[in-house]
Amino acid sequence: MASAGIPSSRGGLPPTTKHRRGRVTPRQARALAADSAFLLDPVDIPAALLAWSGPVVLDIGFGTGDVVESYARAEPDRLILAVDMHTPGIGDLLARVGDAGLANVIVVSADVRDILASSIPRARLCGVRSFFPDPWPKARHHRRRLIRGDFPGMVADAVEPGGFWHIATDWPDYADSLDEAMRASGRWAGERIPRPQTRPLTRYESRGLRAGREAIDSWWIRIRP
Repeated sequence: MASAGIPSSRGGLPPTTKHRRGRVTPRQARALAADSAFLLDPVDIPAALLAWSGPVVLDIGFGTGDVVESYARAEPDRLILAVDMHTPGIGDLLARVGDAGLANVIVVSADVRDILASSIPRARLCGVRSFFPDPWPKARHHRRRLIRGDFPGMVADAVEPGGFWHIATDWPDYADSLDEAMRASGRWAGERIPRPQTRPLTRYESRGLRAGREAIDSWWIRIRP
């Protein structure tokens, strides 16, 4: 089995991180304060990826970390690079990883654009997961949506040809706009798919279902060039 080879332990969030604060529970606070080999500064990502000989999946915006934990358990030979800026969620995932004794998760508190621009070698990822990114539903806020503009191209640089990007949202207009952005990049081919049975139900998705919103999944393949 591949080994993460994480180079160093770091207690708490890196001081330069542009993380988003929120109410932190005692469990999350303990996980954030502990010396965790799984919480990395962005500068340590290249060494960790070099040390891991197997495939790597980037998880963008992991929420409470329950989905990352599920995939890490189901796919022990894949390293999950989990990136978010929400402090309570980072504490949640660190606690989950520690409690479960998982060795195939790296947690990073950073803007994923910065990570893509400077920390992930070209074509190093076998896949990407973005489940229920912030929909910014008001029209005046659409420019803040993650999957738009040049972002699909940035992700494509980090994904190997034939690699995947699984996206889920429950806002139809966001699904339409991200479809357009993905195709406009010229580097992804894909379509909407039925909700996979293997995709864990997220807390956000559960709230959406109670509000009458159905998930829209799409599956994209990184094409050449």
